[in-house]
Amino acid sequence: MPRTWKSGRFVMLGLAVTAVAIIAAPATPCCRSLYVQQMFQVAAAPVQQAPVAPAKEQAKDWAPSVAAIKKKIDTEITSLEELYTQLHANPELSFQEKNSAARVAKELKALGFEVTTDVGGHGVVAVLKNGAGPTVMVRADMDALPITETTGLPYASKQQARTKLGKEVGVMHACGHDMHMTCLIGTARTLTALKDQWKGTLVMIGQPAEEVGGGARRMINDGLFKRFPRPDYCLGLHCEAKKPFGHVSFAEGLLCANVDSIDITVLGKGGHGSQPHSTIDPIVIASRIVLDLQTLVSREIQPGEPAVVTVGAFHAGAQHNIIPPEAKLHLTVRTLKDDVRKHVLDGIQRIAKAAADAARAPAPIIDIEQDDFTPAVFNDAALARKTTAVFREILGKDKVHEVPPTMGGEDFGRYGREGIPIFFYFLGTLPADRVAAAEKGGEPLPSLHSDKYYPTPEPSIRTGVLTMSAAVMNLMPK
Repeated sequence: MPRTWKSGRFVMLGLAVTAVAIIAAPATPCCRSLYVQQMFQVAAAPVQQAPVAPAKEQAKDWAPSVAAIKKKIDTEITSLEELYTQLHANPELSFQEKNSAARVAKELKALGFEVTTDVGGHGVVAVLKNGAGPTVMVRADMDALPITETTGLPYASKQQARTKLGKEVGVMHACGHDMHMTCLIGTARTLTALKDQWKGTLVMIGQPAEEVGGGARRMINDGLFKRFPRPDYCLGLHCEAKKPFGHVSFAEGLLCANVDSIDITVLGKGGHGSQPHSTIDPIVIASRIVLDLQTLVSREIQPGEPAVVTVGAFHAGAQHNIIPPEAKLHLTVRTLKDDVRKHVLDGIQRIAKAAADAARAPAPIIDIEQDDFTPAVFNDAALARKTTAVFREILGKDKVHEVPPTMGGEDFGRYGREGIPIFFYFLGTLPADRVAAAEKGGEPLPSLHSDKYYPTPEPSIRTGVLTMSAAVMNLMPK
């Protein structure tokens, strides 16, 4: 859900190419993003349009339901905050979410769900049948990021782990997945307590590996929509680092970008640092590639067409006086249109090969991740209208914001590509005074994927559980 969520006040001109040529953890496709100030038409796989009545036809009086939901949240909030802090203090990297998945499974099983674990890795699928009616799936992602936390919170993570590249790193829930899991459990507790107010089948899933774009695909391939009830609707939320708690944001149609991950191994000829003439220096070649990539968007993509190429990691060498035999670059690419995506990916390969050829070096090894490519997220327009009509009623019109698409990525979009209407929205998580001060030129707010980002737990949990519970009940009327 890809990867900081920026306010719509910021303009994405589609010209910037970000390069971070440092030894760092690989970029991930979650939420390093900028909102774009206009909508773009993007080719997408056909999505089944489920019959959804227009919002204006809904005559439900939400006051009693809202009161019941809030009353249940009041009884659970202390426990949910404790759950949140426990999850925050014990994050796990993508494909390593064993303990997080076990906690999610334990919570859902205690509520009477039929729970299956190890779906597509550490994925959790929980099913609760409550009479005849629609099937609604609610998803929360569970993985964390290779970031050392510096928030100073009493429950800050001190966890360490190794990345797939073998690097020892700190681990942090810097993208809010701890909040997502907490809201999932809070919603499950609320809906089981209010079973007399809805009917149908509720499917709750804890998804692994969103940060690397592979979790949704693996769960689908492991029979998510074949072994378990196929949903009529899929719902999900994501923390927003620039909006106050109590607010939500959404888009009808295109919401999040395509995300590609590219690994480039630049080959050279190693040798002694005092005799560079006898070597082919891959660090120089890789540096040239990083610089040449800066023109790929700014000089080859039409102005106004959003595209981002970020070099998130540059690894080479081990000692001062040794020229290494190779260097490695790790890139993330964000696009909104399929033709722009193709042009950028082709251009990266062309630039890398040309730099190597100019230095008389072997051709670089270029690996474009195809299996875990993250497709764009397209919210079903009718489902978005139906759900946000309820949000406006229960939160107030001034707290529900329609926003332009973001260059962040989210593999939640894969559920939509299975022909199921989806709706994904952003949950404000910061105090209003901090947001207002930042907007007036005060201290900047930390972005998602920052070592300093954290949501304000209690009010964020309340809004997340309230909105998601109401969204489900709206789709599964008694």
